[in-house]
Amino acid sequence: MQNQSDFTVFVNESQTGKRLDVVVASFISDCSRSYATKLIVDGHIHVEGENKKPGYRVKAGEKIKAQVPTPIPAVFKPEAIEIDVLYEDQHLIVINKKAGIVVHPAPGHYSGTLVNALLHHCPDIGTISGEIRPGIVHRLDK
Repeated sequence: MQNQSDFTVFVNESQTGKRLDVVVASFISDCSRSYATKLIVDGHIHVEGENKKPGYRVKAGEKIKAQVPTPIPAVFKPEAIEIDVLYEDQHLIVINKKAGIVVHPAPGHYSGTLVNALLHHCPDIGTISGEIRPGIVHRLDK
């Protein structure tokens, strides 16, 4: 069984009328609204013991019980993917990203990404911002 964090919160007056997914995202640290929606849809969030939809409007005093699964850390592997390096020094690398290549690993795209290629090309990039989001990748076209 997966570890999880169980806790209960009560809706306060200022949250009355807000969507359940918005309220859930506000009391779980680093939680996006889309992740809060997934928790609700997957049955990890109950209001007064009942499953509700993400758009449910909460009322003051309602009890929200959460059973949040502990995230499993992702491990991204270096892959020998050809990249077009325009400039590189000890602090930065500038590349011309091919159209269609995904930048960061995400559900459905855990391999074949720009980050996988950069982990192969620059092995130390994995230490810049941690294992869950290795390196820092910024796009200049968006």
